[in-house]
Amino acid sequence: MSAIIGIHDVVVDDLYSQAKEKAANKGFYSSRWAPLMRRGRQLLAAAKVKLVLGLFILCVTVFMTSRISSFMGWIPDEPSAVFSPAKGGYAVLINSWKGNSLLTQSVAHYASCAGTDAIHVAWSQTDPPSENLKAYLKRVVFSKSQTALKPSFKFDINKENYLNYRFKPIDDLRTDAIFSVDDDVIVPCSFLDFAFSVWQSAPSTMVGFVPRMHWLDGQKNGVPYHKYGGWWSVWWMGAYSMVLSKAAFFHKKYLDLYTHMMPPSIQDYVARERNCEDIAMSLLIANATGAPPIWVKGKIHEIASSGISSLKGHSDRRNKCLNDIISLYGTVPLVSSNVKAVDARQEWFW
Repeated sequence: MSAIIGIHDVVVDDLYSQAKEKAANKGFYSSRWAPLMRRGRQLLAAAKVKLVLGLFILCVTVFMTSRISSFMGWIPDEPSAVFSPAKGGYAVLINSWKGNSLLTQSVAHYASCAGTDAIHVAWSQTDPPSENLKAYLKRVVFSKSQTALKPSFKFDINKENYLNYRFKPIDDLRTDAIFSVDDDVIVPCSFLDFAFSVWQSAPSTMVGFVPRMHWLDGQKNGVPYHKYGGWWSVWWMGAYSMVLSKAAFFHKKYLDLYTHMMPPSIQDYVARERNCEDIAMSLLIANATGAPPIWVKGKIHEIASSGISSLKGHSDRRNKCLNDIISLYGTVPLVSSNVKAVDARQEWFW
């Protein structure tokens, strides 16, 4: 009897020891690894949340970018809704001097803009345009126009290469607004139509895309000396006093004033220097209005490889032009401004 009890006690004690050891080991490993496992699970959960949140933000951003046009009721790459035929239109006056290829691109583009009522090409080259070129460009205007009433098209041919003829009066215009532009400058239709709406709010002033600045820079030989500043001067100073006629709206009456009321000495100077007719026009309009021009924020594309502004010594010639024309004009009518017209529908924040 005692032998049986002894065997039982040994077995029970042996089983108890193995279970105890397993429990002890389990408790040891659990106490060692449990915090690390909990931390790992927390990090994994946080990463999943961040990943899901990031994907959600990305999807919302893509959706909003693709749909913002419909939310706001406008399409950036299409002609601006600002323009409507009931508000009238404008005549595009293209200064041609760089060749038929650029002229063709320019005419085709501006014919496609909804606000274009007429296209006039100021032709001052030695040889007149060929009949084939005239006929071809008329076909281009007709095919590119998106309106029922097609823009009229005409070459204004000058018998001599006289720079002042760029602003020669045009008799058969149906609109008051002139958009003066070089043949190598393309302004997208949406920006052009917005600038036209800005001009309609101030039709006596000059409204354009290329701002420039002037400032008094001491004296030379006892005479006040003014500096002409390009785009970087405008950017640095946050102000401008001119917009160039290479891409600008103004009233057609200024063509007549430039031709008949501008001091002959200034016209002679422009013809002799073959430069700075745009500065002369800026002074003329500023003197007539006593107000600054309006700079419109917008994209423009220069489709030629280079222009006058890229030539060596251009800045010095512009400084000389500005001071000479001011001297001949007898006053400095230019007014500085820091106002910029922006189409709020094409800005993320307003």
